[in-house]
Amino acid sequence: MTFRRLVAIAFIFICVTVAWVILGTSVTQRTGSGYDRLGKQVEDLWGTVHRQKAPEVYLTPIDPDENGREIRGELETSEIDVDLSLEHRRKGLLWYATYDVIFDAYYTFENTSEKRVEARVEFDFPSARTIYDDFEFKVNDVEVTPRGEVGNGLEAVIELAPSETAKIHISYKSRGLDSWTYSFADEIITVKNFVLTVTTDFDEYDFPWGTISASTKTKTDDGWILIWEFEKMVSDFDIGIDMPNVLNPGPLVSRMSYFAPISLLFFFTVLVVLGAVNGNSLHPIHFFFLGSSFFSFHILFAYLVDHLIPEISFLIAAFVSMLLVISYLWRVSGKKFALREAGISQFLFLILFSYAFFYEGYTGLVITIGAIVTLAALMQITASVDWKEVFTKTKDS
Repeated sequence: MTFRRLVAIAFIFICVTVAWVILGTSVTQRTGSGYDRLGKQVEDLWGTVHRQKAPEVYLTPIDPDENGREIRGELETSEIDVDLSLEHRRKGLLWYATYDVIFDAYYTFENTSEKRVEARVEFDFPSARTIYDDFEFKVNDVEVTPRGEVGNGLEAVIELAPSETAKIHISYKSRGLDSWTYSFADEIITVKNFVLTVTTDFDEYDFPWGTISASTKTKTDDGWILIWEFEKMVSDFDIGIDMPNVLNPGPLVSRMSYFAPISLLFFFTVLVVLGAVNGNSLHPIHFFFLGSSFFSFHILFAYLVDHLIPEISFLIAAFVSMLLVISYLWRVSGKKFALREAGISQFLFLILFSYAFFYEGYTGLVITIGAIVTLAALMQITASVDWKEVFTKTKDS
């Protein structure tokens, strides 16, 4: 292996790296533009993120001798049942977590003053861009029917005698996207006698940042029963659930492409060292075709995921790439080298390395382990090699 050959191999490596960067950038741009366009389509069809606020109560004295100053009332009890049914929907290179939600809540509040008051109850819809089926907003015997725009909310007005308690009932069926949140208020508030029960039909979930974890969690055959229960809590945190995400093909392909040069560097290093040790070095043109075979895995995978699930696309791309490399080196250097040295190295550095991207958070660990294993193997293989003699023979030849 001469210095000129090493320079030529390095140039080929740089060229293939540039191709990977272009591929990763194009997929990233295609995914980003698709997210804005297709994401809006999903929202128009299925709704947006739900943020259900608790109803707000305002009390105004009716007595003409009073100054009529409006004060904010408190909810004495809150009993809420929420049922979430998840269904992932794919648009382009992205999956979206859409869900059906059934909301059923009962509240009570009290006129704690010694005067007769006018109670005004405000309700805000959790999202303006969705539908509401079987909707009911009722305060005692007063039922309010939505009119106008959903984003304007609803208001019910009743009169309460001193120490009289009123009941609020809110229920609906709707659809949302990505997460569901229940908000007590936009400020610090005292929450009394509160129970919220969320039933899911999915196993994985997470609590969004800035929300309160469930008081109890019970596993069911289909999902979970999550309960938040407070007797008297002072907080400005919300309650929420993030829907589980499906692996998105677009970001997966782009990450694989950007990190692909590392796997090719390992592969080229093994072939160069083994060639120098065995006296059977490959020509730079051979490395050009091998680098192209590695690149074929990623470009084929990038366009297969438009039509097939990522796992099937990965298997097809891996098979094609390994077939190209092994069949080519079989003719160049023989069966033994093609299957043992090159085949095993490609499987480790390309296939297993790329498969690690299916598991977020483990990519860095896999790269580190791969680098250490490669270093250890090459150190053991070349421990007894006289490198001075190897390069002297190479130079003389």
